[in-house]
Formats: sequence, C-alpha cells, structure tokens
Amino acid sequence: MNIRDFLNVDRVEQIMQDWSDATGLATIMVDNNGEYVTKPINFTEFCMKYTRGSEKGLSRCKKCDSNNSGTYHCHAGLMDFSCDIVVNDQKIGAIIGGQVLPSEPNDEEFRQIAVELGVDPDEYLAALHKVPVRSERAIQSAAKLLGDIVNTMATADYQKSISTGKIDTLDEDVARAVNLIREINEKSYQLDKIESKQNILSLNASIEAARAGEFGRGFAVVAAEVGKLAVNSGEINKSIKQSLKELTGAIKELESLILKS
Repeated sequence: MNIRDFLNVDRVEQIMQDWSDATGLATIMVDNNGEYVTKPINFTEFCMKYTRGSEKGLSRCKKCDSNNSGTYHCHAGLMDFSCDIVVNDQKIGAIIGGQVLPSEPNDEEFRQIAVELGVDPDEYLAALHKVPVRSERAIQSAAKLLGDIVNTMATADYQKSISTGKIDTLDEDVARAVNLIREINEKSYQLDKIESKQNILSLNASIEAARAGEFGRGFAVVAAEVGKLAVNSGEINKSIKQSLKELTGAIKELESLILKS
C-alpha cells in the first residue's frame, strides 16, 4: 500500500503546517522507505544545516530515525518524535519531527558535539540558540495530537478511495448490463418473428393435411409439432421479457444508488 495513492497530501501538509506554527515543533511525513511525502516544515538550521548537513551528523540522524519511536532524545540533544501512520493494521509511513530543546542548553556540552561533528562551534551554538524550548510533556502531547489527526485523515482518505473504486466498477458493470439488455431485447424481437412464422407454418401444414385427406396424416403430425414449438417459443419469449423487465428495474435502482453516493 502506497500512501501517495490515496492520501490528500496537500491538505495534510497544510494541517501539519498549522500545527507546527502553533507548537513550534518541526515535522515531516515519510513513507515506509524513509522518502519524504511532504516538505520539511519548520526545521531549523541547527538541524538541517549544522547537524544533518555534516556527514557524521547525518549518519547519526538516520540511526535515530530508524531506531526510535514515540518521543525521544536525539543524539544532538534535542527532543524528537516519531508517530506511525497505520491503515487497516498496516504501517504505511510516519510523521517525524520535534527538533526542539527540552530545557535550556548547556553550551559547553553542545560545543563538544560540534567538535565531534566537525562543525564550527560558534556557528553551531548560534544556530542552537534559535531552537525553541518546550517541555517534554508538551512535546509528547503535541506529537500525539498530530499523529491522531494524520492517522484519522489517512484512514478516511483510504476508505474514500476504496468506495470510489467500487462505485466506478459498479458503474462499469451497470453499463455492461444495459448493453446486454439491449442485445437480449433485439434477440427477443427476433424470437417474436420466428414465433409468428412458426404459427403460419403450422397453419399451412394443417391446411395441406386437410386437403390431402388420408394421405395428409404426415402433414397433420408436422402441423401439430410446429404448433407446439410455436407455443413453447412464445412462453420462453414471454419469460425472457419478464426477466428483462425485472432486470431493468434492478439496474435503475443501482443507477439511483450510484448517483446518491
């Protein structure tokens, strides 16, 4: 299941943007392969330029992304979160983010991290001081709220896509049924003609049998059999017409349901 096949990404991205503006937390949606589904929202330079922008920092970030879930402390001293997106008990992606400080930073500790990453310590600290500070509880609550919202929207969009697919298929089936009804009606009309000819043939055979007298017994047998065939054809034809009438009514009801959906 590919999340891009059914999710209204633009609508979800706008909600994530509003949530991020309100909480000060960064966020992004990724698929099961870690590929971006939405754009990165409110990620700071500290994260994108000075941490993920360094080779060692990016390696550590990828390890954090893959090994952690819920709310957690990342290697760079920030609080991050990861919320799975699940539809029909199947994980199809995740909302990750955070990128905030749980408390005021210790500059000396972060200066040492900058040295480990091979980043200019002064630039690193300057970027660090632009990172919002939020309590761990606030981060957890905000992350849970966003996860619940996105999961609800993903499930709704998935159900809508399934329903739309079923309606499209039903619409096609109805169209095929209508065409089939037309074909059967044409054949039923042809049966009317055959029935009429059979009746005429039976009548002619009866006349010839009467004219031939004793020698016309064979005609009489033929006339009787043709007459029976005409009657049977007529009954079958009436049955077909009745079935067509009922089927046409059922098709109209289906079309009405499709229009209401």
